[in-house]
Amino acid sequence: MKLAVHALTPERWPDLEALFEARGCSEARGCWCMYYRVTGKGAYTRPSEAQRQAAHDALKALSAQDPPPGLLGYRGDTPVGWVSLGPREDFAKLRRSPAMKAVDDQAVWSIVCLVVPSEYRKQGVARAMLQGAVAYARKRGVRLIEAYPVDKSEAGAPDAPWFGSLAMFDELGFEEVARHQPARPIVRLKLAR
Repeated sequence: MKLAVHALTPERWPDLEALFEARGCSEARGCWCMYYRVTGKGAYTRPSEAQRQAAHDALKALSAQDPPPGLLGYRGDTPVGWVSLGPREDFAKLRRSPAMKAVDDQAVWSIVCLVVPSEYRKQGVARAMLQGAVAYARKRGVRLIEAYPVDKSEAGAPDAPWFGSLAMFDELGFEEVARHQPARPIVRLKLAR
């Protein structure tokens, strides 16, 4: 699938809201892709309305910063996908995550979440978003990009589609560099300048 992929900006914020309000995106509107950007016990695990609003407002504020907190994918004028990415240090919760803790001290950008509304799933949107994220990172001069997919071949693999599947990352040339939990590899892609 061919998508136009653009960085989230304040002008594109209404498109992100529309995407997160779509059917099948309840997890996204629960944390507004802030879950891994903040620390604190229980942050966004079962968010209250006040926490959801705070996360919404925090992500909206990040849309005006550089680098942006993620990318939107469009089919024509319709937003159909989202990928949250940026420098690993922007994702505070990764430091304490058993599955996603740092492999080394190399400078990496992390791909943390992929969001695709129900009506656009199984059409290649997530793969196109991932390709867009790689192209965007390359254009920004990023040398190493990292992700934390789910290995669905492992028994007990979590049903967490927002991480993406290991197979999808494998197809795009990512290589496994660590596995702190059986179904949760850490994969990387070296980007040539």
